[in-house]
Amino acid sequence: MSTVLKFPRSTRLLIGGLVLATAGAFTLTASAQPHGGGPGGPGGHMMMMGGGMGPGGMGGGLMMGGPHQMERMLDSVNATAEQRTQIRGILQAAMGDLRGQRASRTALHEQAAAIFTAPTVDARAAETLRQQMLAQHDQASKRMLQAMLDVSRVLTPEQRKALGERMAQRQTMMQRHRAERDALEKR
Repeated sequence: MSTVLKFPRSTRLLIGGLVLATAGAFTLTASAQPHGGGPGGPGGHMMMMGGGMGPGGMGGGLMMGGPHQMERMLDSVNATAEQRTQIRGILQAAMGDLRGQRASRTALHEQAAAIFTAPTVDARAAETLRQQMLAQHDQASKRMLQAMLDVSRVLTPEQRKALGERMAQRQTMMQRHRAERDALEKR
């Protein structure tokens, strides 16, 4: 026989908030640090944000994918060798800064697990942790925005428009694939 734990509404909301905050931080982590290494590292992906957060992580991303994907995107807008060098430098610096947050992010996730699995959940500690996670997420978001602005200064308005159109096409394709996959899972 299993035991069902009943928590007061405030505790349920806190746990839900903690789970959402952790999931939000994980989404950022997962999108910035895919399998095979950190961002920009061996097997890592370079990423820049464009729009807001979406169900799959960074919605409307300006550049996502590995170095080869970035090169294809730059090929599609006829980026010059000088533009490519500048953009690579901008993205590598941003990913290096984000990589530096990894230990802190890991420590916050460990704290979240400790709070959640404690015999008694400490609401104040959970709220403090939530605020720390939000602050870290905000710091990462600001850094990615700065990288996007730096890249925007390297590309011409025409190149940015073409890149935006290509990313919109890619987003539509990804949504279609997601819908197809979801439909198959429902069978």
